Amino acid sequence: MAVSTKAKKAVLQRVKAAADMVAPVKKPRPAPQRLSSVAMAVRLLKCFSEGEAEIGVTTLSRRLGVAKSTVYRLASTLVSEGLLEQNPETERYRLGMSLFGLGALVRQRMNVATDARPFLFHLREATGETVHLAILEGAEIVFVLNLESNQAIRMRADLGARKPAFCTAEGRAMLAFQSPEIVDDLLGDVLVPRTPKTITDPRAIRKALETIRQTGFATEDEQSELGMRSVAAPIRNANGRVIAAIGLAGPIQRISNEALASFAPLVADAARTISARLGYNSLMSA
Repeated sequence: MAVSTKAKKAVLQRVKAAADMVAPVKKPRPAPQRLSSVAMAVRLLKCFSEGEAEIGVTTLSRRLGVAKSTVYRLASTLVSEGLLEQNPETERYRLGMSLFGLGALVRQRMNVATDARPFLFHLREATGETVHLAILEGAEIVFVLNLESNQAIRMRADLGARKPAFCTAEGRAMLAFQSPEIVDDLLGDVLVPRTPKTITDPRAIRKALETIRQTGFATEDEQSELGMRSVAAPIRNANGRVIAAIGLAGPIQRISNEALASFAPLVADAARTISARLGYNSLMSA
């Protein structure tokens, strides 16, 4: 006897329903997880406070909710990196001097921005152009202070924005006074041009750095941003180490070669004044 089309569809629906009941359920892909060991190490460091400078393994184990053996392994690693120290008498742990050094870097960044601010204001008022403060982080500069020009056409540099050091006036002003190893490492990488005028030849860049060491300031002509020119000078701390750079930038319509030459000594003078406020004595360092 022939089976009707309606009956066939009913059978197929029952078969599909049965198959769905036994088919494995696909589990959603788990969200990316943090590195648990790193997160645990950070939590361990955060256990310390001014009121509790030293903590033992048992207390750390209880607070972190992990075995003592895990705490011991984490603490041993942190001790080897100088982030923790162990009191030889009590065997308790305390924060290490490497953390002090890292904190000093953050404080130094805050200090230079605070001390530089009034001089950046003065420089902006004297020139009418955007002025900013940048620091060197690896192969990049990071803008930590920015005072924009009041002109309609002006350069912008948002706080925290990054640019390659090799093609910016601020970057070169700092690179010129770094160790040869740092410069070699940076110029050993592939240098990607940002504009058609970006210089990527390591020999030409080294020659430019030598000129900066002689003049005390760096200039940039559309090498990082088309239509923009800039000049920058290095800022030194009390030990004479270059830790930042003050820069001035504006459109090529206003900053001619003549204007750039007239702004350069103003920027360099501001950098020297800020350096002096940070404790740098150029006479003693000569």
